[in-house]
This record gives sequence, C-alpha cells and structure tokens, in this order.
Amino acid sequence: MSSTSNTTVSTAGPPSRRNTELAMLVFAVVIPVLAYANVGLAKDESLPAGMLGYGLGLGLMAGVAHLVVRRWAPYADPLMLPIATLLNGLGLVLIWRLDQEPTLTTDALGGPMASGQLMWSTVGLALFLGVLILLKDHRILQRYTYISMVVALLLLISPMIPGIGATVNGARIWVRLPGLGSLQPGEFAKIVIVVFFAGYLMVKRDALALASRRVMGIYLPRGRDLGPILVVWAISLMILIFETDLGTSLLFFGAFVVMLYVATERTSWILFGLLLSASGAVFVASTNAHVGDRVDNWLDPLALGANGGVTETAQVMYAFGSGGLFGSGLGQGFSRLIGGIAAKSDYILATVGEELGLAGMMAVILLYALLIERGMRTALAARDPFGKLLAMGLSGAFALQVFVVAGGVTGVIPLTGMTMPFLAQGGSSVIANWALIALLLRISDTARKPAPAPAPSLDAEQTQVVRA
Repeated sequence: MSSTSNTTVSTAGPPSRRNTELAMLVFAVVIPVLAYANVGLAKDESLPAGMLGYGLGLGLMAGVAHLVVRRWAPYADPLMLPIATLLNGLGLVLIWRLDQEPTLTTDALGGPMASGQLMWSTVGLALFLGVLILLKDHRILQRYTYISMVVALLLLISPMIPGIGATVNGARIWVRLPGLGSLQPGEFAKIVIVVFFAGYLMVKRDALALASRRVMGIYLPRGRDLGPILVVWAISLMILIFETDLGTSLLFFGAFVVMLYVATERTSWILFGLLLSASGAVFVASTNAHVGDRVDNWLDPLALGANGGVTETAQVMYAFGSGGLFGSGLGQGFSRLIGGIAAKSDYILATVGEELGLAGMMAVILLYALLIERGMRTALAARDPFGKLLAMGLSGAFALQVFVVAGGVTGVIPLTGMTMPFLAQGGSSVIANWALIALLLRISDTARKPAPAPAPSLDAEQTQVVRA
C-alpha cells in the first residue's frame, strides 16, 4: 500500500536582527541623555529641567521608528537606525549647549535653535516612517528616472526665483515658504538626483563602459560618451556661479562621478571627474569673490578679519588646539568666540573637538564611517543593478557631505557652507537625511529578505509516491 506525503521546501534566510537594533537604540537614547545632563551640571551645577522631556521625546521617536522598521522592513540593516538616532540626539544636545551662550543667536532667517531642531527632527522621522510604509519596493523609483531629473533641477534653481529665494552669508541657496519658514532645496535635490543617476546609468552603463584607447595603462572613454559627465559638470558649475553654493556643486558632481565609476568600473572616469572638478573650482575661485574669500581663509587662516579681528577659521583652529586628547568637557568650552550661527552649523565640529577632544572627535567620525560602511554593504548585497547603484549613490553622497564638512572645518579643504548630517543645525538637512536612511533601509530589507521557496516539482512528488 502506498501513500503520498506532502513535502514543504523552505529557504532559510538571515535573522531579522530587530532585537539587536532595539538594544542598540537603548544606547543611542541613553548616551545623548547623559550628555544633556553633563551640560547642565557643567553650566548650572544641576540637572537641566528639560532633561526628562528630552529623554522621553527621543526615546519615543526611536521606539516608533523601531516598530515601523520591525513591521515594514524586518530584514533591514540593524545598525543604521541606532547610529542615525545617536547622531541626531548628540546634535540636539550640542545645539542646546550652544543655546546657553547669550552671544550665539539664530540665523537671519529665523533658523531653529534646539527646540526648533527637535521639531525638524520629528518631521524628518515622520518622512522616514512614510518612506518605509509607502515605498514597498525601491525598484518602483526606476519608473520615475527622468521625472526625478526634472524635479531635481527645479529644486536646484528654486533659490533663484524672485520673491522666494534668499541669500544668506553670500550664498543664494535658501527659499522662503509661507507657513514653513526657510528651507534649503539642495538637501532634497541630492536624493532626487541620485535616483535619476541610478536609473540613467543602469540603462547606459554598457555604452559608457566602452573605451577607445589605452594611455599610460588607463582606458580612456570614447569622445561621444563624455557628454553626460560634461553636462553634469556644466550644471554643477552653473550652480556654483549663480548660487555661490560650493558644497552642493561638489556633492552634485562627486556623486555622479562615483556612481559612474561603480556602473562602468572604469578608473578613467574618476580621473576625468577630478580634472574637471579641479579646473572648475580654480575658475570659479578666481572669478567669484565669495568663493575666493573662502579659499583665502583656507590658505591663510590666521590672517586678520575685516574688522581687524581674528577670523572664524582661526577661532576653530584654537578650539581644536585647546581640546587636547579628551577635551575640556561638555559645556566648558569657548565656542561662543566663533560667533553667530556658524558655531551651530558650519563649525559645530569645533565644539566637538574642543569639549570632547580628539577622542570624542574620532568617535563621532567613526559613527559616520560606520553608517557609510553599512550603506555600502547594502549596495553590495542588493540583488538588482538599480538597487546597487541607488544604495551606492546615497552612501556616496552622504560620505561626500561628511568629508566636505569635516574637511572644511579641519582645514583639509576650503569651507563650503554645508551642514554636518544630523549633527548641525538645519531643518532641511535633518529631514533629507532621515529620508536617505529610510531608502537605504528599504534597499537593505529587499536585499536580505529570504527568497521565496520554490514550489515542489511534479517529478519530485512522483518520486515521493514511488518511495512510499
């Protein structure tokens, strides 16, 4: 007598690691709360009155984000959310610490202080949740490749529109929106333009990978294939000239070159990108007074300022020098000497270096490096070419922004005016970067999700019957 037996084929996938994420989130909330208490004890010798509310608010935000990731992206990377939460929390503490200095005020456009930054962080987290819940599959974005290009260009030129555009500190990169205050469209454009680059390069990568001849061991691209990189270079140069926005221009062009190299695996594209970037920077620095001043401050940071005083760049050097190995302690530095909104935005790393020292500075940089590494790991794990390019582009844009800001503050390159992601004051920046993390988590979840189990074949069922 024979009988049939039903067999179920299952594919074991990687663990979801959500419990690991939850444990890391506890540390990501506790560390900023302890830093908050440290600042209060240093300034007033008592625990700050808002410490409990701050801790509960940050914990609630982290808890809601974790629950949404657990439900809608269960296989996503377990470290990205805790690292972003920790950086955002530390940024809120540093901005609040600088708010205690009466000489440090908000910007001319009414930019947020610590309370305002907390509000913008909440908006950014809401966008983070919306992306994870509504975007079921990142490959849907490929359908909107050329729409993304149009949207990105509209965002980039919006500060030039009369009536809504605003110039701050020599750069025309802001727009005023009734009821919303001031926003920096370039922060959102960096994400949208990466979506366009990923979709475009996925289709054109075979043609761009072709080489015409080999010179000094390097394959040079064909002349007709230089069109895309020349167009992007020209657009980034126009952004720099008309909006005096060195940071967005470098980010825009750098992200394209990185993605072009990943798509084609041609080192020659990197060399062409560096050559075009350097030539464009030299041209603009010699013709634009604002950019030229930044270069002069970089070359001679100890020169006297316009009123005969020490420049902000020199004050930052003094701050790093006085920080030593372990710093003066939170709340016990002299970042107020930098002055103005720059202490909370462009130069917030100077406060980290002075009050937390080299050890604290390296810890913060390592957090950024780990977040970038997890993004690149996601790109390597992605199963589709669009996902690979998108994850690499987002990670590359984030890495470029960190390098440009940290390099400008430490004197490696001229200061560009960009904000340190999650750490510095800036509503547009924190909102856009939470959206960036959400996209990386969506790609990570798709990459690590177990493949569906194949249905048993008819031959296998017949074999089971015979054996029975």
